[in-house]
Amino acid sequence: MLFNSWSFAVFLPLVFLVHYLGRTTAWQLGVLTAASFVFYGWTDPSLVPLLVASTFINGLCAQQLLTPGMAPARRRVALRLGLGFNLGALAFYKYAALLAGLVVSREWSEALHEVIPLPIGISFYTFQGISLILESWWAGERGLAGLTVPPPGSRPSAFVGFHARIWFFKAFFPQLVAGPIVKAGEFLHQIGAKAFRDIDWNDAVRRLVLGFFLKCVVADNLKDETAVLNGSGFLELPRWNLVALLYGFSFQILADFAGYSLIAMGLARLFGYQLPINFDSPYLSRSFTEFWRRWHISLSSWLRQYLYLPLGGNRRGAWRTQFNLFVVMFLGGLWHGAAWSYAIWGTAHGLLLAIERVVRGDAKLEKDPPWTPLGVVRALMVFSAVSVLWLLFKLPRFSEVIAFGRAVVHNGGSTQTQPLFVIALFSMPVVAWHVWSALRPWRSRMPLRWMVPLETAIYAAALVLVLTNSGSAGDFIYFQF
Repeated sequence: MLFNSWSFAVFLPLVFLVHYLGRTTAWQLGVLTAASFVFYGWTDPSLVPLLVASTFINGLCAQQLLTPGMAPARRRVALRLGLGFNLGALAFYKYAALLAGLVVSREWSEALHEVIPLPIGISFYTFQGISLILESWWAGERGLAGLTVPPPGSRPSAFVGFHARIWFFKAFFPQLVAGPIVKAGEFLHQIGAKAFRDIDWNDAVRRLVLGFFLKCVVADNLKDETAVLNGSGFLELPRWNLVALLYGFSFQILADFAGYSLIAMGLARLFGYQLPINFDSPYLSRSFTEFWRRWHISLSSWLRQYLYLPLGGNRRGAWRTQFNLFVVMFLGGLWHGAAWSYAIWGTAHGLLLAIERVVRGDAKLEKDPPWTPLGVVRALMVFSAVSVLWLLFKLPRFSEVIAFGRAVVHNGGSTQTQPLFVIALFSMPVVAWHVWSALRPWRSRMPLRWMVPLETAIYAAALVLVLTNSGSAGDFIYFQF
């Protein structure tokens, strides 16, 4: 079920009403968990059994890891089973075809693509499962905040309550299919009975309005323009139209994914839960290190906590640090999709991060200087490099990316002004969003009597545009990952 669909417009108020009809934790968890499985299986019920199996196995492994007095050998078995299932499911459903093409033949790869479906959201909910398993392993008998195993001899209902929290954590519908990636330690302690009077309506509505605006008005209108890149005729376009498409897709992918994340955060707040921030004006970044602190923050922090730091982080010397960055970004690229273009994308970011550390040094990367003319130039350079690399997401073959670059260099002809105008028009809100964010230090000094009416007017205008100027509805880009 899509957030930007009429079925969801009916689904949400019904779930909201039934959720708050009950005041107990058991009622509310039951309603939201059941609704989440309906949400996930709405268009393809065949995907539900995998989510059920994933949740069931992760729950059993977490119970073993958190049980007081559990033998170390059994805990190690539970750890390996939990990690093995999550990584195995991800490898089978997402990378079997890629591996078959690498080991056997291209024909095998194409055949497996047809036979093995890619379950929506598997990259996200398997990472949640890995978070649960690893944090349970590290916590041991202490238990996780919000999740402890009942002592031996407890009533079966106590164990039902334990697993109910895990099922809710894994299936909570706002973030189920495209994040933000929620870590066990960030979410489980929030579980409890919620009251209607405690809803932060101001925060929820603002995030929902901005999220739907970015998705429906900005991303969906840009999608209709950048769709030309899906065919082969784009290589004949004039140079400046190609440049506009490059930056237009860069704005589109940000608006699409940041819009989804904001909608997810707003929906969660309606039910009394808080999801982590996923984007912080990433195109303001003056370094690639800063970019990855601002872009897909939940993925960056997940990779840092569960992969980069266990590999040694930056504690084992300069060369090991560069190697760790390379491995993390290479795997992060493959996480986005089972194609070598994604691996190249991740590798390129890893190389840029490593080169940046060598050239500038770790100390200078810790804190970027205030905005200066040089800082603006650096931000434009980082934005341009990131935008070029996004082509690897849009064009399925690396040869097409090379051909795109050649066309930008060699193509002449008269610029087609109408597509340029449309791309510029629907890119402007993303630019304005970043400028608004950059002005945060100055905005904090403005009188509230000015800021409150101004922000209210901005959100009201955004809502009107959602209702009157949305583009053709389409899937969220990150659904394919």
